[in-house]
Amino acid sequence: MTLAHRFPLYLRLMRLDKPIGILLLLWPTLWGLWVAAEGFPPLHVLAIFVLGTVLMRSAGCVINDYADRDFDGHVERTRNRPLATGAVSTREALLLAGALALAAFVLILPLPALVLWLSIPALFLAASYPFTKRFFAIPQAYLGIAFGFGIPMAFAALRGEVPAIAWLMLAANVFWAVAYDTEYAMVDRPDDLKIGIRTSAITFGRFDVAAVMACYAAAFALLAAAGMLAARGLPFFVGLAAGVAISLYHYTLIRERERAACFRAFLHNNWVGGTIFAGLMLDYALQTALT
Repeated sequence: MTLAHRFPLYLRLMRLDKPIGILLLLWPTLWGLWVAAEGFPPLHVLAIFVLGTVLMRSAGCVINDYADRDFDGHVERTRNRPLATGAVSTREALLLAGALALAAFVLILPLPALVLWLSIPALFLAASYPFTKRFFAIPQAYLGIAFGFGIPMAFAALRGEVPAIAWLMLAANVFWAVAYDTEYAMVDRPDDLKIGIRTSAITFGRFDVAAVMACYAAAFALLAAAGMLAARGLPFFVGLAAGVAISLYHYTLIRERERAACFRAFLHNNWVGGTIFAGLMLDYALQTALT
């Protein structure tokens, strides 16, 4: 089979046909860029981080499928993934992941040295997350660190340092990720119990819905604290309030633990992240216009 014929398989392996993961990784990165720049960041930095987000999320998906290749065939939602079916070899997958990670590293070379140093733990987090499902009770928290690491990297790129507010925003992202990825894990819980994978949905048990809502509350509280530290105004807090309203709607979707509704709630988190970013962007735009 020629490379042209295999290319669609690689795109599926990178999950480019399902952009929700890119968006959930992109929103906190954009939060970090806007707060670090105190408004619209330099275009070249914005372009580097957006493209880097796509590359690293794609690499993470490939590594995830490599790690789960012996499990995915037993899960209804993942049984047709290219590695699970054998359509793509493990060697191909590792080469693809390596190429994507290398491209992301080359992309950040023009940025300050601190960004390059932070890229090392960022790569480790992305590569190791899939394996945490073997032994961590709540691997979604680890995912939250990996998905939020663009925040300290954004501050490093624009300020040459990583202040306390960056870590506060990263902590908020951890709680948000536990919330939305628990909704995701609730979809696969029956299959995960059979094959022995650990997830927050299994760990929380009958308190899963309450845990999701508590994590949303913690995420919004930490973002509100970050907003106050950054001296943000009404538009930001209106955007945050809209995110709260969306999360309350999620409660109506997940309370019966029905698979399709839980998955819909997970997908809907794109609107949570986007709404918060819209409020933040409008807040800084109005501040700039009035000064």
